[in-house]
Parts: sequence; C-alpha cells; structure tokens
Amino acid sequence: MEMFIENESKYSFDETVEKLSESIVSAGWKVTHIHDLQGTLIKNNFDVLPVKIMEVCRPDYSVKILRNDSERIYSSLMPCRLSVYETSDGKTKISRMNSGVLAAQTGGVVEEVMSMAFSDIENILKQYIKN
Repeated sequence: MEMFIENESKYSFDETVEKLSESIVSAGWKVTHIHDLQGTLIKNNFDVLPVKIMEVCRPDYSVKILRNDSERIYSSLMPCRLSVYETSDGKTKISRMNSGVLAAQTGGVVEEVMSMAFSDIENILKQYIKN
C-alpha cells in the first residue's frame, strides 16, 4: 500500500476547504489550524497554486497517545493533516498520509488510535471524493 493517498475533490478549492472543515467539526473533530502555503510563499516572493494544510485533532483519541511516555514518540505525527490543493489543470485534490499503513507497523495503543483516526477521516472524505 502507498504511504500517501490523493483523490480529486468534487468541489472547487475554496468549497472543498470550507465544506471539509464543517464536516470535520460535525464529526466530533477539531480543525486546530489551517496553513495557507500559497499565502506564505507569496509573502516570500514565490508564486504557487493554492495549497492549504488542515491540521485536525480528536482530543479523545490524542490523549490515549499523549498520556504515556512510551507512546509520546509518535506525537510528531500529530495532529492529523489533510492537504487541499489545486493542480495546474484546475483540479482540486485532497491528500493525506495513509496512517492505516503506518499504524499496522506500530501495534498497541498507537495502532488502535491511528486506525480509528484513519477510518474516521476516510469516512468524512467519502462525500468529497470524485469517483
């Protein structure tokens, strides 16, 4: 299996970010931050197509990893991230790490939490992905 997943969105770039943010919150997750990479690069005199990285978190999942020293090594994978970007042919794409693959390699609590998070996010994304 691939470590990263990319799908085309049914919606425009801005619609995807807006609708996805709403769905994430409705599903009990939090959108902790949205990084506007295009905006950041424009400020530094570079021009790229729109890219927004959405940091999402589900606190009741996160605490299971963060409360024990033995699992905190995986905190560098937190929060979960989704990328919404526009391609040169005008398509809007959604990408994310295939945390299900990574989870299978960790075992224990981390596997349990990452598997649940991956499943939740994939279920949220279903309504946005073009078939």
